[in-house]
Order: sequence, then C-alpha cells, then structure tokens
Amino acid sequence: MFDLVVKRGRLPDGKVADIGIRGDRIAEVGRIEPSVMEQAGRVIDASGDLVTPPFVDPHFHMDATLSYGLPRVNASGTLLEGIALWGELREIAAVDEMVERALRYCDWAVSMGLLAIRSHVDTSPDHLRGVEAMLEVRRQVAPYIDLQLVAFPQDGLYRTRTGRENLIRALDMGCDVVGGIPHFERTMADGAESVRDVARIAAERGLMLDIHCDETDDPMSRHVETLAAEVTRHGLGGRAAGSHLTSMHSMDNYYVSKLLPLMAESGMTAISNALINITLQGRHDTFPKRRGLTRVREMQAQGITVGWGQDCVMDPWYSLGRACMLDVAFMGLHVAQMTHPQEMERCFRMVTEENARILGLEGYGLKVGDKASLVVLDAGDPTEALRLRPDRLFVISRGKVVAERARNDARLGLPGRPDRVNCRRGG
Repeated sequence: MFDLVVKRGRLPDGKVADIGIRGDRIAEVGRIEPSVMEQAGRVIDASGDLVTPPFVDPHFHMDATLSYGLPRVNASGTLLEGIALWGELREIAAVDEMVERALRYCDWAVSMGLLAIRSHVDTSPDHLRGVEAMLEVRRQVAPYIDLQLVAFPQDGLYRTRTGRENLIRALDMGCDVVGGIPHFERTMADGAESVRDVARIAAERGLMLDIHCDETDDPMSRHVETLAAEVTRHGLGGRAAGSHLTSMHSMDNYYVSKLLPLMAESGMTAISNALINITLQGRHDTFPKRRGLTRVREMQAQGITVGWGQDCVMDPWYSLGRACMLDVAFMGLHVAQMTHPQEMERCFRMVTEENARILGLEGYGLKVGDKASLVVLDAGDPTEALRLRPDRLFVISRGKVVAERARNDARLGLPGRPDRVNCRRGG
C-alpha cells in the first residue's frame, strides 16, 4: 500500500510512469495496478504533466535575500557598490530579521519546487550574526529543504584582520562548505595564497569547497588556474566548485585552451550565475559591451559539470528574481546560445540533476529508493518547461505535498492567473 501515488506522469526522459511513494521514499516506478492505486492514501493525476526531481540552486546568498533598497538602492548597478551596501546592512541587520527574510524566501522557493539550496553566508564581521541566523534557518527548514551553508569571507580571507579566523569559527559553528573570494584580496599573490589556504582547510576537514572565483571583467584574474591545481593536489575532485568564473569570458582563447583541460583533469565543477553575471558584468564597458557569462558550453565539452545558479533575489546586487530556477536556465540558454534541443534539455538538467551532483545530494532522483521529493509541472517535457516556466501543480518533499496549485493549462500557452499557492512549512 502506498501513502501517495503520482499517476501517469511524463518523466524528463519522455517515459510515462506511475510513481508510488511509501513514507519518505519512492517505492515503485512503472505501472501500478488500479486496484493497488485505489488503496493509496492519495492519488495525484499527472497525466500529460512533466514529473521531475526538485529544482536545485547551487549558489545563493540567503543572508541578504529580500533586502532590496536597504539601506538604499544600488545606483550604479555594480558588484562593488552592492558589496559596499551589504557591508552597511550586515552591521545593522538583526538575527531575527535575517531569519524572517530567509524563511519567507524558503516558502517562496518551496512553492517553485526548489528544494535544495547552497547559500553563501558572510563570515567577515566578527559578530557572525549572519551565520547564527542561517544556522537557525537551516534547522527550521530541514524537514523540507536541503540547505547547505558556505562559510564565505565576503571581504577577503586576508584582506580583513580577522577574515581567516572568522571563517574557521563559522565552520566550527556548523557551516558545511569552505568558501573564498581570491580576486577580492589585496594582491594577486594574496588571492592565490587564499585559494591554497581554503583548499587545504577543506581537505583537512573533509568538507566541500566553493569559491567565488574571478568574478571580474579582468582577463588577467586567473585564480581558477590555482584552484584547479589545488583541487588536483588535494584530490578534492567534484567536492570543489568554482563559482562565477566571469573573467573567462574575456580571456585569451589560447590560454583558455590550456586552462580547460586542467580544470577537467582536477574533476572540479563550475557554477554560472546567468541572471546576475550579465547584470553586473560589463558595467565599465561602452561598446561592444561584454555580458560576463563564463564559457559554459566549452567547459561542458571538456566533461566539466556545470550548473546554473540563481545567486541573488531582491538584494543589494539584484532587484528582481522569484526563486524560479527555470527563469535562471531560460536566461542562461539565451546568453550561452544553447538553443539546440539537446542543449535546452541539458539546461533543464543543469538546474536539476547536474546541480544535485554539484551539491553531492544523496538519494536525489526518480528511482526506487530515492527520496520522495519531486515536482509536477504544467508542461509536457523539459523544453516546454523552459519555454513556459509553468505553474508547479504539486511540490512533494520527502513524501509530503508541501505546495499545490490549481491547473492553469499552461501547456496550451494560455495566460496565467494568480492561483493561490498552499505552501505549508514542514508539510
């Protein structure tokens, strides 16, 4: 007997199947006899709908989310002004305020089928209130969202007097991943040494590593080379990720032809944040004006796992966003010019299974024995889902329906209507 059955959904590979759920695990995928289905606690008719594992965001800043306009709007639209504004806000933001904003975002994320998030948490201030707040958020959302926290020295590991000490404190408090930002150190040499340092810390502690790497238009910012070398040295492989990598869009092609095989050899992964990269980069250009997206297709051609990240929603760096990973993939495929049907399908995988691989999620997928976390979309296949960014009809987390919405016939391309989303924290 099943607690829940999702009936006749279309899986991302095109197959039609019933999915039987028992407890918090998928117990059967295939054809479930009607007599057995009748005994289930609940049956969801997904006939013609796309059923997919949940969306995954490998790069976010939850401590800053939903703070747009505080203490004021980013007038220049640049990365550096955003960092300066955040530097002011983090000194006046209370723990309770950050928790409340983050929980609001998490409810929004659940309604969009986003059930796994890696969030960078600023460890630069000695008070570490952001870390305290995000640890509380992780505790509260644990029943329905996989939330990884990166100890992230926003102002630089060495650029501030207590930068390294505070990162270690944050890891001791319970952060899951070691972060860094080498291009924000005072010198290129300091940046390279910071990469070596955080890679060593990750290796010694048995943790994952995720570095804001070369988020700049400067083609001479080449810390990803050091990152690849250190990942190889410590055998971190897929436990290590380079985020942004925007300088690569301006690098000399010959240099990149040597760099990409080194990255592939290391086994490291890469995260491109399309929405924010094309918004912040190229601000000092006239024309031709660069858009800052890293070399996604070229890395994939080398066998490097690349994911799309959201990065920001309504904060000092980005004034828009709605916790929709399909929006992220939709913009990414345009800027990366991934418009072949196979490439569009890959963009869908980049916000689902490939991002799950970057986060090292266990039990992710639609196989028997996997966690019973999945999304029913009002679309017929992954490409249609990207084109329409349709309603999430049902969001199921660990066997419980946590959000649902009335059908809106998005597959017919009809205009949407604001149906009520019933998102219940903790199921």
